[in-house]
Amino acid sequence: MRWLPLVFFVALAACEVAPVARPLPVPERTQQTPQTQSGNSSQAELRQRADRAARNFVEVVETVEPVAERECRRVAPRMNCDFLIVVDDRPGQPPNAFQTVARNGQPLLAFNLGLIASVENADELAFVMGHEASHHIMGHLGRMQQNAAVGAVIFSGLASMSGASAANVRTAEEFGAAVGARTYSKDFELEADRLGTIITKRAGYDPIRGARFFTRIPDPGNRFLGTHPPNAARIDIVRRTASQI
Repeated sequence: MRWLPLVFFVALAACEVAPVARPLPVPERTQQTPQTQSGNSSQAELRQRADRAARNFVEVVETVEPVAERECRRVAPRMNCDFLIVVDDRPGQPPNAFQTVARNGQPLLAFNLGLIASVENADELAFVMGHEASHHIMGHLGRMQQNAAVGAVIFSGLASMSGASAANVRTAEEFGAAVGARTYSKDFELEADRLGTIITKRAGYDPIRGARFFTRIPDPGNRFLGTHPPNAARIDIVRRTASQI
């Protein structure tokens, strides 16, 4: 996997991925066949789509990141709020975005090309970015790790008390960590949706229009120990939050 800092993505968007689409010149006395014309049209359309996606992404980053940083300093003044936006440039990956932290403590907001290409408008991209930034602001990563540690201790302790073998104790520990990490994950997602709505709207985008992104992704339903809440619940909290801003 190769991560591209935003500065590199801007250069890529301006030069290689997204040149202005122009029809190829036709040599004199040479007539293009329908197949060649179709191929040129497809290439031009692809370049235009790449151009729109790249420019859309850069514009949203430049607009949303400062707002997310201000909100971070307001909600969690002791937290590192210097967001770094990175892009996973591997082709063919399913759409994905997530928040993590670099070794130096800097928060990273990661997006892959599939996600950037899948959004239908800037509002959707802004909402996704605000949502991921909110995970950091709310300290969800640290809280999830803490919950995982508690679950691991409890499950491994119970297994050890029951006389389980060392291998089974380790298995119980791993299972407990997974259960602990998922215990409040749905709540974390809704918290991030709420704060993400605020960031999106304060950045000048429409969070309700942005939340339509949920209508095009699989609905996880309300599964026990599922990691995400039902899409309807997420759209509802966006609407309720937006009406209160």
